[in-house]
Amino acid sequence: MLQRIIAKHPDVVEFYEPVGLWLYADPSRNHDEFDESDATDRVKSYIRGQFLKYQQEHGGRIIVEKTPHNILRVPYVREIFPDAHFLYIVRNPLSFISSVEMKWQKPAGSKRILKRAKSTPFTQIHHYLKPFLSQQWNKRILRRKYLSIWGPRYKGIQEDLRNEEMLTVIARQWARAAAKAERDLARIDNRQLLRLRYEDFVGSPVEYLHRICQHCGLQMTDAMADHVRTTVKTDRLDKWQRFDAQQLAGILPELSEQMIREHYDIPEEIARLARG
Repeated sequence: MLQRIIAKHPDVVEFYEPVGLWLYADPSRNHDEFDESDATDRVKSYIRGQFLKYQQEHGGRIIVEKTPHNILRVPYVREIFPDAHFLYIVRNPLSFISSVEMKWQKPAGSKRILKRAKSTPFTQIHHYLKPFLSQQWNKRILRRKYLSIWGPRYKGIQEDLRNEEMLTVIARQWARAAAKAERDLARIDNRQLLRLRYEDFVGSPVEYLHRICQHCGLQMTDAMADHVRTTVKTDRLDKWQRFDAQQLAGILPELSEQMIREHYDIPEEIARLARG
């Protein structure tokens, strides 16, 4: 949502999740936790070159990019683009789990696959296509409820998928990614980092869009203000209530420490059920 909004600015172009490009350092790795040491001169040169090519193809506009997996590799991204501005969006994990649980059920469409494949190094395309073919097989042929993998892959996620319930895996995706991001982002100068709460943004979208534009060195346009005023809604804040409270109590141990750190209240009923 936020990427699309920022890309409404005439000086900005969005680069849609070049997942394969970010994996250039090690496309066969079974997790997304890359660090500075992975950003070798060869890797930096290639990825910067591809971003520059994309930028030149779009009139030299500023690129906004939001590959979800990058929450686990902030030091790697920063090493490649040391002058980049970071927007870090924190969201209530109960809402996150509700949204992501639906994404785990939905395989990528052909348009999305083609978009990502275009930015993937040709010699590494097989690494990118393999998981997407697996998704199609699981959902369309085997008719399984969930994809084989979706989203940021923390270390050990494959083993957890074999041994844990899906909601537990999704809860760990949030908690481990959020904890790692907090540690990594603490090393970034505040002039390059803007931290937002999703709930605050949807509650006052024009105000927060103004802050975002200031952070990125942009002038918010009237068209952008009109767009967020009419399109940003708060109707997703309570969708987590579609889950049974007992289900959420079962994953509270995965969430509680990071929820407290992020200043999110734990609903009393869920806390009571978790205490037994």
